[in-house]
Amino acid sequence: MAEKQFAKNKLRNIGIAAHIDAGKTTITERILFFTGKTHKLGETHEGASEMDWMEQEKERGITITSAATTCYWDDIKINIIDTPGHVDFTAEVERSLRVLDGAVAVFDVSAGVEPQSETVWRQANKYNVPRLAFMNKMDKMGADFLKSIESMQQKLGVKGTPVQYPIGSEEKFQGVIDLVEMKALIWEDKDDNLQYVTAEIPENMKEDAELWHHNLVEVIAEANNDLMHKFLEGEELTVEEIKFGIRAMTIDGRMYPVFCGAALKNKGIQPLLDGVRDYLPAPTDIPPMVGTTPEGEEQIRKPEDKEPLSMLAFKVMIDKHIGKLVFARIYSGVLEKGSYVYNVNKDKKERISRIMRMHANKREEVETANAGDIIGIAGMKDTITGDSVTALNAPLFLEAIDFPEPVIAVAVEPKTKEDMDKLGESLRKLQDEDPTFRVTTNDETGQTIISGMGELHLEIICDRLKREHKVEVNIGKPQVAYKETITGKAGEDFKYAKQSGGKGQYGHVVIEIEPSELGAGFVFVDDIKGGKIPKEYIPAVEKGCFESLASGVLAGFPVVDVKVRLYEGSYHDVDSSELAFKLAGSMAMKAAMHKATPIILEPMMKVLAIAPDGYEGSVMGDLSGRRAKITGTESKHGAKEIECFVPLGEMFGYATDIRSMTQGRGTYSMEFAHYEPLPRNFWDDIRK
Repeated sequence: MAEKQFAKNKLRNIGIAAHIDAGKTTITERILFFTGKTHKLGETHEGASEMDWMEQEKERGITITSAATTCYWDDIKINIIDTPGHVDFTAEVERSLRVLDGAVAVFDVSAGVEPQSETVWRQANKYNVPRLAFMNKMDKMGADFLKSIESMQQKLGVKGTPVQYPIGSEEKFQGVIDLVEMKALIWEDKDDNLQYVTAEIPENMKEDAELWHHNLVEVIAEANNDLMHKFLEGEELTVEEIKFGIRAMTIDGRMYPVFCGAALKNKGIQPLLDGVRDYLPAPTDIPPMVGTTPEGEEQIRKPEDKEPLSMLAFKVMIDKHIGKLVFARIYSGVLEKGSYVYNVNKDKKERISRIMRMHANKREEVETANAGDIIGIAGMKDTITGDSVTALNAPLFLEAIDFPEPVIAVAVEPKTKEDMDKLGESLRKLQDEDPTFRVTTNDETGQTIISGMGELHLEIICDRLKREHKVEVNIGKPQVAYKETITGKAGEDFKYAKQSGGKGQYGHVVIEIEPSELGAGFVFVDDIKGGKIPKEYIPAVEKGCFESLASGVLAGFPVVDVKVRLYEGSYHDVDSSELAFKLAGSMAMKAAMHKATPIILEPMMKVLAIAPDGYEGSVMGDLSGRRAKITGTESKHGAKEIECFVPLGEMFGYATDIRSMTQGRGTYSMEFAHYEPLPRNFWDDIRK
C-alpha cells in the first residue's frame, strides 16, 4: 500500500525513557490514544497496555522489550520507542538511544531523579540525544514539582527549565500554565479529561507565572545574538521567537525543557506532543551520520533519499508468524521491498522480503522506507543487533552499539530428551534478540551456561523458553561473573622445544607483564629489536598470550587489564613455527601471572534500598552484613533512601529479604557499577 510521504523536517524519532514505574508505558499509551492510533485506553497495571505485549510484561506490569510504534500528530509523523526502566534490560535502552534523534525523560514527580533515571540520562549523554523532561504523577501524594527540578540539578548536573508550571498538586492538580504563551490549560475532571480548556492564568498565580516566564526567556536569550540583543534592550520576545529559542537550545543540548502532568488521568499529554513537535529535532536537525569505509576512510551520509542506502540494525525479534524481524534505522537513501542489501559486518548479501511499519506487535506492510525512518524488516537471515547494512555498491561501517558484559550466570539443563534437541536452537534465537544474553558450554562438565545482567533477566529468559519455545529447563544456582587480574610486575623467559623424529617445534620468548590501566583490557607491546624473533611469528605470540587470559591461575576466571611486553627471544631456522611461538607465549604468560601477585575481582552493584521509617535500622544492618559500602542516605516522604555499593554475590534473594524485614513495604533497585578486589578470606569459598 502507498503510504503518505512526510518531509524530513516533519519526522520525529523519539524514545520514552525513565526509571521503572515512572509511567513511561502509560504515557506512550496516552500518546497513541490522543494521536488516534488506539481507541481504548489500556492500563499497564491491568495488563492491558498496547505496548507491553509480551506475556511476561503483562504479568509483571513492566516493560522488557523496546516496542516501536508510529503515530501522527498535527502535520508530523512520530516514531516512538518505549524503552524498559528495569536495570536488567539496560541494553534495550542503550540500543534505542543509539538510533533516536530525541527523547522524553519521564520522572515520578514525587520521587524526582531516581537511580535508573541517572543511568538512562548518562546513556543519552553518550549519544548526545536532545531531551524534554516530563514530570509525571502530579496528582500523586508527595508530588513536588520544584523539588524534582532541583533534583535534576543535584543528581544529573543539569538545569531543567520549566516551560510549564503546575496549577495545584496532589489531588488538587488541575492543569498547567503554559509559560511560553502565558495561558492556563485546565482539565476539568469530566469525560475522562480527553480535552482541556484554555483560560486566563489564575490571579493568585500570576506573580509566579511571570517569574518563571522571565526565567525561561533569560535562558533562551542565549540561543543567538538577535534574541540576546532584544532581551538586553528589555523588549518583549514574541511566542515564535521563544519557541525558536527553546528548539535551538534543546537541539544543541544547552537546555532541557520541563513539562508536567498526570498521564494516568490523561492530563498533560497533548501539550507534551506539541513539545515533541516544536522542540525535538527532525533527522535533518542533527549532524549527519559519519561512517567508515572498509578501507578505513571516513564518509558522511546525509539524511537524504538520493544518498546511498545506509542503516543500522538495532534490534532483532523472533516473531512466531514472520520469523526473524530486524528493526533498523535508515540514515540515508531509500529501502525497497524485494531489493538486495549488503551487511558490511558479515560481508553478506541480504534480501529484503518485507518492510513493516510497526505498531507495538501489530504491523502494516509498506513498499518503501526513506531516510530518517525506523522500520521492521523480514527476510534478513544473518543480520544481528549492531550490524551496518548498506547499498551493495557503497559499504560503510556505522558506529556500533556498546553493550555491557553479563555479570551473572546460571546452568540450565533440559527436563526431557525432546527438550534437549530444542534447547540449543531456542537459546540461539534468544541470543540473536538480546546482545547482553550469552550462552556458553562448560568444557569440564558439559553444562549449558546462560549469562545475563541480573536475576530478573535470566528468570525472564527461562520463562520465555517455556512459553514461547515450549522448552522446560531445570535451573542451577546463580553464579557470579568473577574475574582475575594482576597487581604486580613479573617477567618470564620461556623456551618451548620439542623434538620427535623429523621436524621439531621451537619457540623462545621473554616477556614482562604488568597491570594495564583500569578498563584497558589486554595490551600487547612488541619490543623485539634486530629480528630476534621474525616478524611473522609476533602475532602468534600475541595470540598465545591473549588466549591464556581465558582462565586465570587462581580460580580459572577470565583475566582482565594486563599489559604484556615481548622484548627478547630466539628462533630456529627449521623447527620454529607459529604454533611453537603461540604455545611459548601462552605458557610464558601463565608462569608470569603466578609471579605477578594475582587477585580475584568481584562485580559491585550500585544499590538503592528504600526502607519505610522505623525499619531503616534493620535494613542498614542487613546491608552491612552483606559487605555494603554505604555512600549516602536521604529522607523522602516517610521513608529512608539508602545508597550503597554491594558485591553481587551477597545480593541473591535480597528481594524476599527486604520485604520480610519491612513487612512487605521496602523496595530496592540495583545496577552493575564496577569490579573491585574480592577480599582474600573469600577466595576459598568461590574456588569450591
